[in-house]
Amino acid sequence: MDEQSEFFASQETLTACYRRIGVISLIILFVFCALGFRLWQLQIVEGDRFRTLSEKNRIRLNRLPSIRGLMLDRTGRVVVGNHPSFDVILVPEDAQDRLTTLHTLASYLPEAVDFLEGKAPRNPLRPAYEGISVARDISWDTLAMIESHQLDLPGVSVEASLKRFYAAGNLAAHLVGYIGEVNQSEMAEYKRYRQGDLIGKVGLEKAWEEILRGYNGGQQVEVDATGRKLRVLDEVKTQPGHNIHLTLDLELQEQVEQALGEAEGAVVVLAVETGEVLALANRPTFDPNLFALSIKPNEWRTLVEDPLRPLTNRALRGQYPPGSTFKPFMALAALEEGIITPETRFNCQGGLPFGGRTFHCWKRPGHGRVDLKQALAQSCDVYFYKVGQRLGIQKIAQAARRFGLGQDLGLALAASPGLIPDVEWKRRRFDAPWYEGETLSVVIGQSYVLATPLQMAVATAALANGGVIHRPFFVTQVSSVDGESIQTYSPEIMTQTKIPEEYLGIVRDGMREVVHGERGTGKKAFLPDIEVAGKTGTSQVVSRIIGKEEKVPRHHRDHAWFIAFAPVQTPKIAVACLIEHAGKGGGAVAAPVVRQVLEAYFRIVEQRKRENGGIRQTSG
Repeated sequence: MDEQSEFFASQETLTACYRRIGVISLIILFVFCALGFRLWQLQIVEGDRFRTLSEKNRIRLNRLPSIRGLMLDRTGRVVVGNHPSFDVILVPEDAQDRLTTLHTLASYLPEAVDFLEGKAPRNPLRPAYEGISVARDISWDTLAMIESHQLDLPGVSVEASLKRFYAAGNLAAHLVGYIGEVNQSEMAEYKRYRQGDLIGKVGLEKAWEEILRGYNGGQQVEVDATGRKLRVLDEVKTQPGHNIHLTLDLELQEQVEQALGEAEGAVVVLAVETGEVLALANRPTFDPNLFALSIKPNEWRTLVEDPLRPLTNRALRGQYPPGSTFKPFMALAALEEGIITPETRFNCQGGLPFGGRTFHCWKRPGHGRVDLKQALAQSCDVYFYKVGQRLGIQKIAQAARRFGLGQDLGLALAASPGLIPDVEWKRRRFDAPWYEGETLSVVIGQSYVLATPLQMAVATAALANGGVIHRPFFVTQVSSVDGESIQTYSPEIMTQTKIPEEYLGIVRDGMREVVHGERGTGKKAFLPDIEVAGKTGTSQVVSRIIGKEEKVPRHHRDHAWFIAFAPVQTPKIAVACLIEHAGKGGGAVAAPVVRQVLEAYFRIVEQRKRENGGIRQTSG
């Protein structure tokens, strides 16, 4: 190759090199421009957002739920407490691939499936980086599984908490109530609650929510990119809720529920001199531990679809015609009005003709000539028909209402007021006049008359204590977690009937004859060593159906009542028992239940006196 050819070849090579250098330079320049643009975008345009995200990824504010206060019975036994629990929490912002995380979590935790399928409730107002509860109270095996696979579960953590524990199980379940997750309306009412918080739903848990709840605390913590806590920077301690001391006697409560057995109904036991509720039983019942964290849909459906209504608080909200348990209060009204004397006798031939029909006595052959004491002991309807004719509906209504019947008792717990009808009530309700024949049904506790077992217990206690109507109450004291007394509650008198003791004594004697008399209808409440005063009652659900009782549909069968107090001379407790759709009279069905309750009460009192007189007595 000559020199000229070599020169041109070298020039071409040099030109190719320059061209490559230029291309490379352009590429480098483009890369630097792209990097510069990205840095400008990240630092200038989106700098504030990424700075905020960075800080939130590094430092978090976590809420610490308060410890809910205890419920203790009158002897100091724990009725409702707290147990350790472990909850699975998900922070969606820490899970870069949320679906993958949930799929992995679902292999260890079935509850995560609801989040995968979009069935879990969502809160659009949830603050960023606030955890969502996926599952509460997980087992030890699940806890170990999640902890050992923590690296595969970004954004998922396990937090220790306290689970509400109903130590008494289903004892007094309707009274103590239960807790549940707060809903939107409750969060609107109570501003300091957030989704996932637990709140009292019914019973004492709801009525004493502000006392039991306490105040949440918080932690300022440093976390890594996956949301795992590295260290606590600052902390505000929680303020635990206060404890409440109940009037309830758990040992007596257990005996009362055993006496009630499987019968549908309610029993209320009150301290005569104070109005303290010593026991309050409902059947059927339920286990509030089902609600402690989150009740399963199938469990909830079973409860609400049960035709026997196990969630209904029959003692406070069940309204029933009181039947013949209404008669002692009518006897007092008649004595006060001077309509009868203790010696007044009426002849019962099995019925009273009135208005073209016959108002029958429960004893079709009749009771013959009976005075007031005999009429109470034998529960003669005809005697009280004639009393009702002389009293009239207005005086009947006044007499019943002053014993708290048909009245709101002013409780923190939801309770029904019952119903005592009169002329004005019927005009408002039906736009119709009152008929005299209706008075005959009302005076024996039928027709429109309705009362709750609690109201009947309050009225019975007033018969025993001289006519004083105490407001029933359930809490005697509020104390701190350290046991320091914060507030005490004393008996409260709603009203004093001012009925002469002479008349009260006459009615008490008649009620004593119910149990101890030869022809008394409540002899199955008899105790060998203690005098008991009582009154049976049978309330019709529908008009009398002729035929064998076992062939009558259950929901058409009569209710059975029995009210009592004891001992007669120095009354300590009053009891009201209602058996739904018993199909038999109160003397046959309800009186034996009350006898067992009274036996248990006096046995417990004597046993505690022998063991140590220092324990607060059941009688209050």
